Amino acid sequence: MEKKRTREKIRTHTCGELRIANVGEEVILAGWVHKARDQNYFCFVDLRDRYGITQVVVISEKTPEIYEIAKQLGREYVIRVKGKVVERSNKNPDRETGDIEVVPSALTILNTSKLPPFTIEDKTDGLEDLRMKFRYLDIRRAPIRNNLILRHHTGMLIRNYLTSLDFVEVETPILIKSTPEGARDFVVPSRMNPGTFYALPQSPQTFKQLLMVGGIDKYFQIVKCFRDEELRADRQPEFTQIDCEMSFVTQEDIIKIFEGMMKHIFQEVIGVDLGEVPRMTWADAMKFYGIDKPDTRFDLHFVELNHVAKGKGFNVFDSAELVVGICVSGVDLTRKKITEWTDLAKSKEIGASGLVWVKVEKNGQIKSGVDKFFPPDELKKIAEAFEAQPGDSMLILAGPAEATRVALGRLRLALATELKLRDPNVFKPLWVVDFPLLEWNEEENRYNAMHHPFTSPYPEDLALLATDPGKIRARAYDFVVNGIEVGGGSIRIHDKDMQMKMLNVLGFTKESAEEQFGFLMRAFEYGAPPHGGLAFGFDRLCCILGKEDNIRPFIAFPKNKEGKDVLIKAPAPVTDKQLEDLHISLVVKNQ
Repeated sequence: MEKKRTREKIRTHTCGELRIANVGEEVILAGWVHKARDQNYFCFVDLRDRYGITQVVVISEKTPEIYEIAKQLGREYVIRVKGKVVERSNKNPDRETGDIEVVPSALTILNTSKLPPFTIEDKTDGLEDLRMKFRYLDIRRAPIRNNLILRHHTGMLIRNYLTSLDFVEVETPILIKSTPEGARDFVVPSRMNPGTFYALPQSPQTFKQLLMVGGIDKYFQIVKCFRDEELRADRQPEFTQIDCEMSFVTQEDIIKIFEGMMKHIFQEVIGVDLGEVPRMTWADAMKFYGIDKPDTRFDLHFVELNHVAKGKGFNVFDSAELVVGICVSGVDLTRKKITEWTDLAKSKEIGASGLVWVKVEKNGQIKSGVDKFFPPDELKKIAEAFEAQPGDSMLILAGPAEATRVALGRLRLALATELKLRDPNVFKPLWVVDFPLLEWNEEENRYNAMHHPFTSPYPEDLALLATDPGKIRARAYDFVVNGIEVGGGSIRIHDKDMQMKMLNVLGFTKESAEEQFGFLMRAFEYGAPPHGGLAFGFDRLCCILGKEDNIRPFIAFPKNKEGKDVLIKAPAPVTDKQLEDLHISLVVKNQ
């Protein structure tokens, strides 16, 4: 009879779990060599896996053959160590396994490694593009690994939370139809249908509405979406949404459920109590902060000055539609600082035509660069409008209302960065509500949907469709944290006639509406329920929870700033045969 083969485990413990209670135990560890230090009669090896680092000590006198192997070890060699856990004489309080070490009775090299192109340390010497080229090595570093674990934990919390409320996760198609609204689509040629193309979804919007018609009254999906647009720190060509939709609900119902979900996530992942989440109308956000996603961790809200600044003979103010400013405390407004801030305001990033300053000295005297137009009593009125105190400086812009608010909003954020007013350990959530339904597109001389064409207007604003569409408010809402739009949604149109009216306002003819959205409007003829929903940016949410300002560290294999995957070298050319199969005969080749 054949003997039963005994099989020893590759490892019995991870490199992060051994403690003083394990002293005396025989263990087997496996992992990567983090560091190996040969100190003549002793060789110290830091053995690492995703769970932590354990020190291995090889003593030449006791195990000379193991010592010879240990001396050969290089960084990132994969090894297996069998040995006894002993108490360390010089404990390392900065390491969870720092009270113990392992003295090996066997050491096996499972695989060798080339010298990594950057150090596998928390603080590495590798620049981002190099680390993205060798992303599998970057993932071995604790910061990236922990970011991915945070992402996993957050995703599980979301799934469990929504499942507990009877939501159903449903997958929707990735190959869909291109639509003219929104950002630019990624398109995929169809081999079986020559001359036609799929598009990758910018969101599952119409499909989740069809699920509502189908009676799946609580839907969610953690889903990949795609947009072919310019990239920045919080954008990738492919990104992940927490996509949700509900039937027979009001805006209040949706806000309550998903505010609860966000509070649950922040509490469970990073131990932060968000408290009551305030609400602000879009109109107030623009009026007081110049942006529809205000960062409310710091003040610097806008003060409008038309009533005290106009009519004084200063043409810059007199000819402006709006004179508005912010008040900055605790800054010595020297001539050098005035020049720096004026140049900043006039920079391409801010876009202001100039900057006017007013300062309240510590002795209460008020000074300004325009005091020839504003005597002391008039400057005092400006200071009183800001409720300025001694030592405060007021920075004022003037011009067309919308452009001036936007420029001042950008200046506000730039100054907050310079003055370190944004505490990364403080989280200020906010619901922004009552967005405009439409925004005017100057280039195309028509209205665009501010969110998307399926957003429902307030019923009391419907009369404005025929007279002043730009003033119609949408039943839309965004969830903002620390000046970042984490998510947003709306109550949807569920009536065919109302949807057709909306498409008409957006410039669709009856024929083009049928071509693009006929499937949705036909579905509305079969008893579509009132419904609404929202989507959160999963990458952005993880970025905020991780207290970072870039989403790339929270994505396993991200694209770089040019939208390229430098690891697998994508995008890449395809063969002539592939193009022929796809019925594509004209290609622009790289020079």
